[in-house]
Amino acid sequence: MPLPATLSRQLARIVRQCLAEGARVEIDGLGSFERGPRRRIQFTPAHRPRVFLAYAAEDLDTVLKLHDALAHHGFDPWLDRKKLLAGQNWPRAIESAIESSDYFLACFSRRSVRKRGTFQTELRFALECASRVPQDDIFVIPLRLDNCELPASMTRRLQYLNLFPNFDSGIRRLVRALRHQESRRARG
Repeated sequence: MPLPATLSRQLARIVRQCLAEGARVEIDGLGSFERGPRRRIQFTPAHRPRVFLAYAAEDLDTVLKLHDALAHHGFDPWLDRKKLLAGQNWPRAIESAIESSDYFLACFSRRSVRKRGTFQTELRFALECASRVPQDDIFVIPLRLDNCELPASMTRRLQYLNLFPNFDSGIRRLVRALRHQESRRARG
């Protein structure tokens, strides 16, 4: 959906002003603008696979570590604490982020499996989105952060991955699965 002309002009003015001040301007999901040689504006499109991280607030420390590991391996992790803006309609922003993500990581723990609230809502919405993805594509990946019992509805359909007892080993397996799916998508 195109932006109204006045909003487009305002956005362009803000981007130009930031660039004139030497800042790099990133537009989430689109790419980034920065000053290049001879002060020309360069645009670099975003091409990193976007990974939505769903979790219970009590697991934030582990999920931040997961976020950083994914970013290190070339993915674009979407974490509410890092991406939501002040005043933003957060339920709609989260739905939009899930819909536009390449992957949805459901971070299960002893706390999240029993907790009511946003994690469960995000999980249900992601499963609805997954119903529109080809059946052999990977979209929802259940991750166990600790030795919790996953819901039977998850384990009947999806293979899960453990990030414990060895976090680094779990990250390697996760990155391998994501890269495998990326190469399948690239082949068409």
